[in-house]
Amino acid sequence: MPRGTEKGKTARSDPAVASAANRLTGGIVIAALFMGSTILTPLYDLYRLAYDFSAFTLVLLYAVYVVGNLLALFFLGRLSDQIGRKPVILAAVGLAGLSAALFLQAHSLGWLFIARVISGLAVGMGSGAAAAWITEFTPAERRARAAAVMTGFNFVGLTLGPLVAGAVAQYAPHPLRLPFGVYLVILGVTAGLVATRPETVAERTSLTFSLRLGVPAGVRAAFVAPACSGFAAMAVVGFYAALGPTIVREDLHIANHAVASAIVAELFIVGTILIFATRDAAPRQTMLAGLAVTPVGLATLIAAQRLGSLPLLLIGTAVCGAVGALGYRGGLAVANSLAPPERRAEVASVFFVCCFCGNALPIIGVGALAMVTSAHAADLAFAMVISLVATGASVAAFAARSRSERPSVQGKRDD
Repeated sequence: MPRGTEKGKTARSDPAVASAANRLTGGIVIAALFMGSTILTPLYDLYRLAYDFSAFTLVLLYAVYVVGNLLALFFLGRLSDQIGRKPVILAAVGLAGLSAALFLQAHSLGWLFIARVISGLAVGMGSGAAAAWITEFTPAERRARAAAVMTGFNFVGLTLGPLVAGAVAQYAPHPLRLPFGVYLVILGVTAGLVATRPETVAERTSLTFSLRLGVPAGVRAAFVAPACSGFAAMAVVGFYAALGPTIVREDLHIANHAVASAIVAELFIVGTILIFATRDAAPRQTMLAGLAVTPVGLATLIAAQRLGSLPLLLIGTAVCGAVGALGYRGGLAVANSLAPPERRAEVASVFFVCCFCGNALPIIGVGALAMVTSAHAADLAFAMVISLVATGASVAAFAARSRSERPSVQGKRDD
């Protein structure tokens, strides 16, 4: 009793510290959930050997994760507004634990697909609730910066997945089991932290489910650029997360899983650093910078693949880290700025749909094309298409700016 009273007095006497602790807990939730999305990155080749499936099945295993993301977005996006942040976050951490347990006990390819869908559902369900939680513990004047911090925790989790799983797979026994045992421990600690934090939703409402998603007619033209920016950024991230270790092994002839995973993690490390370093940068400039370096990063990756050059691969990975971080964060911020307040969540959801599609559809195309041509030809086609998308998005951004400035000569536009 005295101990609990003392803790309560401490929290009340320094609310800034308590709010910071609550924000940090929300960030840990986001990092832990997104760690589950990349923990398979160094294990895909091992699964191919264990279950004898094709390269196309590998990319389908990666992409099916998005099915869970979309299910959560369409059906559970408003759930934490209705029943509270903590129950949804704890349920999401539980789903992530169920996914890890299925991977831990997997005995067939079907188990892997089911576990991967559940992992996507956990991320889609919990990350939105955790992001709202962080926002609610952030002063209004600092919420723009908080968005960058949330994205930073996202990339921290994406970094930890391959680093932890790669090291365990290379240097510990049971490479297809032990990484998920470690992940279950991390999820347990995360759930314990969440359980000690306060709820922010004071009033519960009845459960309602809506599939309505759309962009207001007045901002649709301007929305094209951030939507394409998110699509291109997540396409690059998806390509590298799914096929990066295979490129390292087959084209650079590096068989060490820990080294291959560290090379892939470089993309997320660079992305994390850039997100925090540019948290005060203007969203439109951030987005345009990400779009501008997209062709450069992809061209460098293709050159590294063809030449078998590790230095070129490291340079290309760093540039693609900038693509993922700046294109995603800048695009999200621009999309949010376009939406009227009463439809902000809806517009953000449409943006995330574009990101999820970018994360899955191009990589499926790469796998299908590789079956009828070659891996090198498919990767080149991917680089060309995504570079064209990024270039088109840049053109659309400048066109939208020109249209928005034109009425200012005649009079102020009614926003």
